Amino acid sequence: MERETSIGKKADEFLQLFRKGEEFTHEILKENERLRFKLAQLEEAIERSGDEAKIRLYEERIKFTEDELNSLKERFRQVEEENKDFAAKYVEVEDENNNLANLYVASYQLHSTLDFNEVLRIVLEIVINLIGAEKFSVLLIEEKTNELIPVGAEGISISDVPKVRFGEGIIGTAAKEGESYFSENIHNLHNRGSISTETPIVCIPLKIKEHVIGVIAIYSLLLQKEKFSNVDYELFNLLAGHAATAIFSSRLYTQSERKLTTIQSFLDMLKEKPRR
Repeated sequence: MERETSIGKKADEFLQLFRKGEEFTHEILKENERLRFKLAQLEEAIERSGDEAKIRLYEERIKFTEDELNSLKERFRQVEEENKDFAAKYVEVEDENNNLANLYVASYQLHSTLDFNEVLRIVLEIVINLIGAEKFSVLLIEEKTNELIPVGAEGISISDVPKVRFGEGIIGTAAKEGESYFSENIHNLHNRGSISTETPIVCIPLKIKEHVIGVIAIYSLLLQKEKFSNVDYELFNLLAGHAATAIFSSRLYTQSERKLTTIQSFLDMLKEKPRR
């Protein structure tokens, strides 16, 4: 709802800028008409005057024209600045619409299956394509051991991602507090020699309301991704919620399917006739 309100507000700003441009055009046309009328008056007055009066009228006409020209230049400069602002806002709205469309498609994909492995694969693809992450992992909380266990990774081997104690380190703290973590050096992300699975540059808790089920830990970004925009931070929050719901649902479904299969096998054994 907040995103829709934001886009609606930017659309209103777009219309206001458009109306300002339209009003300025009408003002220029009126100004041109007034100048033509004034010019006709001056020409008529010149025809009725002597040489000295004509020179004075010509000088007044030149000064008047220069003043009007300067005024028009200033107003044109103001409108040009407004147009630049309008163009920037238009690009921003277009980017947000594209990201909303991408998020809609990603959300649809996430909730289109209850297969845990398939959901995990979709999550990895979304983080690559939507966020621009190069190396990252997905860790889920194992309540029995109170640890975050890596269940998926991209750009690195999952065996290289260590388990993390809940509440310890950057990843464990993000999971415990339920708050996203962003490194202060996030704009210097292309130093590939300093990647560490224990000190990610970004940590996004996977939350269902206030309940954290895991974390997305990003260690580096793709080369073309120089920094995060405001839209990226919003996408992080939205993605974390959708991914958490999809992962949690698919996990429950997979567990229930296994239990159902076990129970069915047990019932089949009971139905078998005893051998003589």
